[in-house]
Amino acid sequence: MKKPWSISTTVRNPDRIRDFLKALEKFEGVKFDEEQQIKYQIALIQNKLYKPTCLPSNLEDYYNSIENMTHKQAIEIFGHMKQKSTVLDDDPGLRGRTSIAPLSKMGLVVSKKTISKLYITKFGKNFLDDHFDIGNIFLEYFFKWTLPNPDNKNFSAKNGFNIRPFIATLHIINNVNKEWKKLGYEPIGISKQEFNYFIPTTINYKDITKTVEEIIELRNSLQGKSREEQNKIKKEFFIYKTKSFFEDPEGEHLEVNFQNLKDYGDNALRYFRITRFFYIRGGGFYIDLEPRRHVEIKSLLNCSNGEGLEFDDLNAYLEFLDSEVVYPWDTSIKLKTIIQDLRNNIHEINSSLEVPKIVKNICFELNIEKLSLEELKSLASELRKIRIDLLEYKNHLKLTDAGEFEDVIKELANIHGSDKLKSVYLEYLITLCLHAINDALKIQPNYPVGDDNEPTFTAPSNVPDIECFYKNFNMICEVTMLSSRDQWINEGQPVMRHLRDFELTHSGDNICLFIAPKIHRDTFNTFSFSNKYEYEGKKQRIIPLNINQFIKILKRVLIKKKQARPISYSEIKDIFDKLYSIVIRVESVDAWSDKSNEFLNNYMKTGVLS
Repeated sequence: MKKPWSISTTVRNPDRIRDFLKALEKFEGVKFDEEQQIKYQIALIQNKLYKPTCLPSNLEDYYNSIENMTHKQAIEIFGHMKQKSTVLDDDPGLRGRTSIAPLSKMGLVVSKKTISKLYITKFGKNFLDDHFDIGNIFLEYFFKWTLPNPDNKNFSAKNGFNIRPFIATLHIINNVNKEWKKLGYEPIGISKQEFNYFIPTTINYKDITKTVEEIIELRNSLQGKSREEQNKIKKEFFIYKTKSFFEDPEGEHLEVNFQNLKDYGDNALRYFRITRFFYIRGGGFYIDLEPRRHVEIKSLLNCSNGEGLEFDDLNAYLEFLDSEVVYPWDTSIKLKTIIQDLRNNIHEINSSLEVPKIVKNICFELNIEKLSLEELKSLASELRKIRIDLLEYKNHLKLTDAGEFEDVIKELANIHGSDKLKSVYLEYLITLCLHAINDALKIQPNYPVGDDNEPTFTAPSNVPDIECFYKNFNMICEVTMLSSRDQWINEGQPVMRHLRDFELTHSGDNICLFIAPKIHRDTFNTFSFSNKYEYEGKKQRIIPLNINQFIKILKRVLIKKKQARPISYSEIKDIFDKLYSIVIRVESVDAWSDKSNEFLNNYMKTGVLS
């Protein structure tokens, strides 16, 4: 049976990939034999990056403890894994090899039997850099990604694979737009449904034209039909498409294949989006090529038709993955075009503002004709940062409008019903809400963004989600969609660590606002200890709020906006001080919930801080 291409087995959460890679650093220079494979898996367990299922309560407690796990405890857990698994009993290094596999697939590390010593590639080193750009990391990976390849037996030439999936996807969307325009329609990219059924099932570059024709054929069949008729036509089309591709004429595995295509498509889109080469349009239902990257995209389309790359052997492929990436737009002429586009776009955005922002003049005064290739790349990067800052400032100004702010509050209240990636969307909505309070010197979200300033993923694990700066205090804001005990396991230590690191680099009064759908008892108790006693030798100021509680503050802010009496930073500070005083007075999460709700309900209704 045929299978679609997927990245679900090679690329998972970027933070998880980076954490696994970080744990591997101390294994550089050793032969990654069975002994080292076991040690690596134990290291992952000790750092709580890997957790076996069905652990007895005494071993489960090692993960649940606020204390760091000891090496002895990690060995005990691995011993339990080995005892319970007949596979590990015969091959104890298997789990370590499995854990390193995603890193190898991405070209971040080389640990093959034919290589005498394990080493992290230059690409991997870039990922470990504290100032890494996740968009650049995944762009390089997807630019080099080709099927089949000597390191992956799952997608073989025998099974029909001959494709560079990322570049082929660009071709498909570009050609669909061209054909759709020829028919007299406005190009819209492709729908998420079209993406799921047509993109992962295009496994050979020679089928790109056929894929485009099928998408256009389906769209034409929907013209002039009622919604009910359209749904019936699409269902029949996708059933036929799925049965045909998977060579399953009787549809025995139809539902499973439907779900697989949805999962593969969703995952591919999520990671492709990180590269900033795609953007979401049409209310979130369509995927299109990013117009602000038109020079880069056109260069890619011209340099490759999506055909897979060939390599003599595994070593040649590994050398390719570790080689310095050279993109087809890395030329003086194309970079100058990119820079001029960026300058024009920045000027256009700034000119549209009622009060234009002062930007770095040097980025506009430099004579690009005299710059080297590396200087041109650096200037383009700096201009993109300026554009993002400007778009963030535009958000800040836009949300002074009560109507705009009210829409954001409604989106936040309905986040559980959103079809967007909720963890990413929550960070974005909270950022907009903090902008709307409108008395900050700066609101700095740390999530990666596309050229449209929309987030492409959550903030990396080594920094706070959002940093806020006011006249008389500073704040970090941490958000999560977790509400079970996993909330405490995943957020407890990182939130306290982020606040401490922030305190060390920013003098003055520093606080942390922690927002989640629900505050778990264990999370509250952990923060309560750091508030009342200490974290790393010093008390902290962490204020937990559930989303509904945060909305109560926002509703009073909205009332004041409508009254043309915007809330001030001093009032916001007073609110947080009151909430903090409740946290340190109470002894339980229930008492905190009752007291804080009483305070916030009164503030929402009356505006009185009592």
